Amino acid sequence: RVSEMITEGVIEVAPLAFMRGRTLNDAFGDHLADAAQNTTPEQMKMFLTRLGFGSKAVVTGDVTQIDLPRGAPSGLIESRSVLEGVEGIEFVYFSEEDVIRHPLVGRIVQAYERHTEPSA
Repeated sequence: RVSEMITEGVIEVAPLAFMRGRTLNDAFGDHLADAAQNTTPEQMKMFLTRLGFGSKAVVTGDVTQIDLPRGAPSGLIESRSVLEGVEGIEFVYFSEEDVIRHPLVGRIVQAYERHTEPSA
């Protein structure tokens, strides 16, 4: 079904590089940024400012899985500090309780979180 929707133009997969200059009106399904932890702040701003009338944007990402070069800022992390409290923008956070993979994965996530917490 997804392949069919792509063929019909209902769903479009486009790299961020092709989003500049576009406005996405009446769009939801094709205004999704996945793995946004790997965007730069400039890319994130560009993506978010493509939002048109009748549209919604969804941004997903995991700040524990950033693949940007060491020291490079993440657009996802920056967007949280810039946009927290802006009317019309909501943030949803997940924890190991939301893991839907093997039960061991939740325990692995917990172990890594304990390991990276600063010592008191």
